[in-house]
Amino acid sequence: MTKSRFRADGDQSRVSETSLDAFRLVRTGKTYDLSSGWWPGMPILPAHPPFQLMTYRSPPGVRNQRDLGFLVEDNQVNLSFVSEMLMCTTHSGTHIDALAHITCGPENCWHGGFSANTHLGDFGPLNKDASELPPLIKRGVMIDVPGALGVPHLAPHQPIRRTELQLALRRQGCEVKTDDVVLVRTGMMMDWPDAQRMEASAGAGLDLDGAEWLVERGVCAVGGDTVALEVVPSGRPGDPQPVHRYLIQEQGVLIMEWVFMEDLARDGVYEFLFICLPLSIKGATGSLIRPLAIG
Repeated sequence: MTKSRFRADGDQSRVSETSLDAFRLVRTGKTYDLSSGWWPGMPILPAHPPFQLMTYRSPPGVRNQRDLGFLVEDNQVNLSFVSEMLMCTTHSGTHIDALAHITCGPENCWHGGFSANTHLGDFGPLNKDASELPPLIKRGVMIDVPGALGVPHLAPHQPIRRTELQLALRRQGCEVKTDDVVLVRTGMMMDWPDAQRMEASAGAGLDLDGAEWLVERGVCAVGGDTVALEVVPSGRPGDPQPVHRYLIQEQGVLIMEWVFMEDLARDGVYEFLFICLPLSIKGATGSLIRPLAIG
């Protein structure tokens, strides 16, 4: 089994390395927010629960219930607060997958050969979970495939192989280097969050051939602007999500989905300082993220 490109020292320390060259990519300081935003009713993979948020405590409730002594006993200024309860999967909107997210084989093993039969508890995976996700402060490369093909977005179910990746990189005048974070644009999010209009490019994405080429280059993470990163259907009988299986479960390469790249494409920004700080949630198989690209 191939080792992960990251190291976790115990439960609390997540260690990664950042090349100082990544910081030298900052020229103007312009910062691009690559996140989707989150709200009840947002588009989400049907396999996941919907994103929900509800008010948990409110000024009227606190006042009427009188169950919080510090706001009841001596509060002439009528101080109060609003709080909420969030109910969602960590795979909502822009997110990163932990290495325990994908399992394969008769023993349902995730990366490293850990079986769900022996390493999955009532409160999530016992290792390779979101608490082991490292901060990502890396050189980022956005590969604009529709830009290279002269179209606004890819066609439905269009695969992105190494030939398309290489074509786009030649057009952009840049290359993929070891330890890069690579973002692959299909153009699907140009219509975000209109689910009906996004059907015009639904299912387009990275093919296994393209994923293998990126691993050959030594990337540490791959992001896409679609719900699943990879092309759907896979075109490989008996292997419904070969890119997830290969990148996460076999190679230990992190995957990000619903990464918004439209502003980068508009401004022709293809190389940048990439910053992503996953939430360290014990037992979670991913994390909501708000990645930034600084050019």
